[in-house]
Amino acid sequence: MMQIDLSGKTALVTGASRGIGLAIARQLLRAGATVGLHCHRHPGSAQRVVAEFPDRAVVFRADLGQPRLAADLLAAAVAEFGRLDVLVNNAGVAIAAPLGGSDKSWLQVWEQTMAVNLTASSLLAVQAVRHFQKHGGGRIIAVASRAAFRGDTPEYLAYAASKGGMVALTRSIARGFGKQNIKAFIIAPGYTRTDMTRDFIARYGKSLVERDVALNRITEPNDIAPLVVLLASGLADHATGGTFDFNAASYFH
Repeated sequence: MMQIDLSGKTALVTGASRGIGLAIARQLLRAGATVGLHCHRHPGSAQRVVAEFPDRAVVFRADLGQPRLAADLLAAAVAEFGRLDVLVNNAGVAIAAPLGGSDKSWLQVWEQTMAVNLTASSLLAVQAVRHFQKHGGGRIIAVASRAAFRGDTPEYLAYAASKGGMVALTRSIARGFGKQNIKAFIIAPGYTRTDMTRDFIARYGKSLVERDVALNRITEPNDIAPLVVLLASGLADHATGGTFDFNAASYFH
């Protein structure tokens, strides 16, 4: 059995108070990394992780709906740890915006979604690249979505578009900075049992979700987290720029 040891590595995971981000942070910590857990409104779960790993886990709070704070977030992590080796761009929102509403309400959802999912993650990635250039390299792992490739339902146009932008940004970083020892990867989950997907399941029904996947259960956050540990380790660096589908065979691209 392959054992991955991330001792001495530092990582910042955005959106780490629940769902996929929380599972990733725990898995990185179990592999020996020092981890900054970013959260906004719900720090409780992240604080419990700190209680489990008091010497290697730190909580950072920031509202990524105000993208300029993303730069402050990464700077705070670097100040705390001395350097950063891995950025996991995971934080995101999925807000339904029916086309039957007003232009004003639709645009409000669009702007909020882009601010968190694309503008903040882009600024974090740019700041990480600058840091990595000064410190011999690093890795960026973007948690995008199947929706970036196959699209989404009409209520989630903004979500799909924002994740598509994240994919293009991350691939561009991989192509542009690889010779500076900077690698970038994309994970594209499908339906995953998180708080974020609860509204979608409530709207369309659990049976629709279950029919869409080829396995006997919906993907869980803990199914995704081990791949992040592998990508963070450097053992898969020649997959830089690659997209890893994690959707239980519900979509291939």
